[in-house]
Amino acid sequence: MKIGITCYPTYGGSGVVATELGKALASKGHQIHFISYALPHRLNHFIENIFFHEVEMSNYPLFEHNLYTLALTSKMLEVIEFENLDLVHVHYAIPHATSAYLARQILRKSKSDIKVITTLHGTDITLVGLEPSFLPLVKFSIEESDGVTAVSRFLKEKTLINYHIEKEIDVIYNFIDTEIYKRVSNENFKKMVAPENEKILMHTSNFRPVKRVSDTIKILERVKKEIPAKLVLIGDGPDRSECERLVRELNLQKDVFFLGKQDALAELLSAADIFLMPSQSESFGLSALEAMSCGVPVVSSSVGGLPELVVHNETGFIAEFGDIDRMSKYVVSLLNNEKKYQTFSQNCRNTAVNVFNKDIIVPQYEQYYDKILGS
Repeated sequence: MKIGITCYPTYGGSGVVATELGKALASKGHQIHFISYALPHRLNHFIENIFFHEVEMSNYPLFEHNLYTLALTSKMLEVIEFENLDLVHVHYAIPHATSAYLARQILRKSKSDIKVITTLHGTDITLVGLEPSFLPLVKFSIEESDGVTAVSRFLKEKTLINYHIEKEIDVIYNFIDTEIYKRVSNENFKKMVAPENEKILMHTSNFRPVKRVSDTIKILERVKKEIPAKLVLIGDGPDRSECERLVRELNLQKDVFFLGKQDALAELLSAADIFLMPSQSESFGLSALEAMSCGVPVVSSSVGGLPELVVHNETGFIAEFGDIDRMSKYVVSLLNNEKKYQTFSQNCRNTAVNVFNKDIIVPQYEQYYDKILGS
């Protein structure tokens, strides 16, 4: 099967999932063509059956703002025609689903047909798409897709309700390669962060306000009153400066480590004792799954799709977002009970392997492709 995949090439969850899906499909013999403005960061080495097509932007002075949606449409047309694609799978509604719709309409003039599948990842529905100027466009693009999937039941229901859509939406969860994300020895990093064998709390994100990264710092402050602990923050974004200011204000400079963007996540997560995800909105929680696959229990908010991933009192704990005191108590209670902690850790690994492993989820996408191509 020849499949075109369009995604954002950055560190966000939608781009990561799209790239890992393409890699998994390529390993099974499918020919994958990525179409984006930059090489997805997870494509950091040559992989057989994967090709990249860069969307080139025009700098014509008449256009005050870039025309990425139209440039993407043109590149899609080119790749669909010359590579003879069977379908295009776009990740994130804006503008990818819109560009795919335009490309398909143009191709119909030449009697050519291409199937379009749109996967919804979260903020394209819960934030960006609800902007009054975008809402009709998102609704139209979803309804005109041949197939639509969402990464959680929460996101599916949110889409149907917010956009009054009657179209069928299939839930296909995000996935992980449990052979890559597994606990490995990382004693050097542990000694650097926690030289006195302190417990290590960890968080990874793009440091946007919706992630509430500052809450992880406040949780550490409370936990330290009961247990010696450190906090490792991985990622970067608009809230990083405010988080650094808060660390200085609380005099936690020696206890909080800002690592910035990192690729060797499995090695870092293996050093963690607890993963924190106090988000205000989370359609799935891919970084929490990465931690769970490394056997790290999660303490999170109860928003969005997180309760579909984090089973309360089995793989971690969930609390109302913003309830820092309760999250802190959950962290302390788990770290003070070694037997319970080991049970939670094993539950996390088992959940990743038996429910969210790529060998379980990727075939669901293949079956969905067959379903849409046969419709």
